[in-house]
Amino acid sequence: MSGADYKAIIRSMMGDYRYTHSVNVAAEADELARLYGEDEHKAYVAGILHDITKEIPKEEQLQIIREGGIILDGVQQNAPKLWHSISGSVYVLRLGIEDEDIINAIRYHTTGRAGMSRLEKIIFIADFTAAERSYPGVETMREKSRQSLEKAMLYAMQFTLSDLSRRELAIHPDEVHCYNEIVLNKTKG
Repeated sequence: MSGADYKAIIRSMMGDYRYTHSVNVAAEADELARLYGEDEHKAYVAGILHDITKEIPKEEQLQIIREGGIILDGVQQNAPKLWHSISGSVYVLRLGIEDEDIINAIRYHTTGRAGMSRLEKIIFIADFTAAERSYPGVETMREKSRQSLEKAMLYAMQFTLSDLSRRELAIHPDEVHCYNEIVLNKTKG
């Protein structure tokens, strides 16, 4: 399928804001892929599809997750905001996506994880830096995204962990492992 085909699919599944966000993430992912030597088509596809199930009702997301043979852990069960990335990674199989890197980029775009591929990092960062984003620190995040994926990942993880902690929300172990890997690799280099 082409990028236009994927755009048409997501257009039918989401409202204006989410559609615009997905198009912006795809554009940002494409730009970051060019900058960091990643496959631009794969980055675009993962970016355009990263939120494909975000506006599907929660019960349907859970059904998709179950159909994919995924069992949610305790944190995931109590964090419905994480479900769309998991259900999305299963849903894209229905579209003929078999590339494990694209599937993982969709699955881990909300939490990150240890051992992320370059494409996974690009989608994680593009979600933070898409054109419509306007949170405090977004310009710093955009600058860091042009300096190195690791600097941007560290800044994003610090932001996320601080926000979750401040709001007294559970932190998924994947987020902690991602953060620890970044910090430990930084001290080695």
